[in-house]
Amino acid sequence: MPGLPAPYRGKVRDVYDLGDDRLLIIASDRISAFDHVLGSGIPGKGRVLTQLSLFWFDFLKDFVPNHLIATEVDDYPAPLREYRDQLEGRSMLVHKAKMVEVECVARGYISGSGWKDYRATQAICGIPLPAGLVESSALPEPIFTPASKAQGGAHDENISFETVVAQVGSELATQLRDLTLAIYGKASDYAATRGLILADTKFEFGFVNGQLVLADEVLTPDSSRYWPADQYAPGGAQPSFDKQFVRDYLESIHWNKQAPAPALPDDVVERTIGKYREAYRLLTGRDCA
Repeated sequence: MPGLPAPYRGKVRDVYDLGDDRLLIIASDRISAFDHVLGSGIPGKGRVLTQLSLFWFDFLKDFVPNHLIATEVDDYPAPLREYRDQLEGRSMLVHKAKMVEVECVARGYISGSGWKDYRATQAICGIPLPAGLVESSALPEPIFTPASKAQGGAHDENISFETVVAQVGSELATQLRDLTLAIYGKASDYAATRGLILADTKFEFGFVNGQLVLADEVLTPDSSRYWPADQYAPGGAQPSFDKQFVRDYLESIHWNKQAPAPALPDDVVERTIGKYREAYRLLTGRDCA
C-alpha cells in the first residue's frame, strides 16, 4: 500500500503505525506451524480470524473494554479507503496500546504444553494438579497459566504467577489473572451453548489512556483450542478447529522444522480453511462472508 509506512510483519498480521496513537491491523492468509511461516497460505483465513475476533469483541464489550476504533473501511482515514479490496473484512483500526509483556492463558482442560508440563512435574506453571489426569482431562477448575511473550517468532514459554508478579507487580498480575479467568468463563459458557468446548485460550492486554483493555485478536482458532463437545473423549488428543491438519501433514513428511518451510498441498489447505469456517459458523450462527 504505497504511501503508508512499512508495516511490522508478524507470523500472520501486518501492523501499520498510522500516528496519532492509531494502528491498522491486517490479518493476512499466512499460516505458521512449529514457529515458522509456511510456504503457502490459507485463502480466506485472515477474514475468518478478523470476523471471529470482532464477534467476540462485541460479545465481551460490556464485560471488558477493547482497543477497537473502527472495522468498516468507510470509517478509516481517507488515504486507506483506496485499498478497500485489501482491507475489507480482514482489518481493524485500533488504538495503540502499551502492551503488557505477558501471554495471559486460561486452561479448563489439560492439553498441549500443559499436558507436557503435567507429565513432567504434575503441575502447570507451578500450580499442582491431582494425580491420574489423562490428556484432555477437565481440570478441577480453570487455571491461569501465563507464558513469556517471545520476540522474533520464538516459542512462548510457560511461566509461574510469581514470575508475572516480578515482571509487572502484584496488583497488575492479580488483575490479569482474575480478568483472564473471568473472560474464559464467560466465553466457555457461551461456547458450550454452541456445542463446543473451549479447552484453553490466550489473551493479550494493554493500556490505552491508562485503562487496561483487551487487544490484538481474541478467541479465534489461532489463539484458542476448541473441541466438538459431542466427540469429547479424554485420554488422548481431541478433534479441534485449528491448524491440526497442517501440523499432521508436516509431521507426515518428516519436515525438520527448519527454514525454509514447505508449501501445503491443496487438500490440506481446503481442509484447514474448512475447519476455520466451521468454527466461525458454529460460534456465530452464520457463515463468514
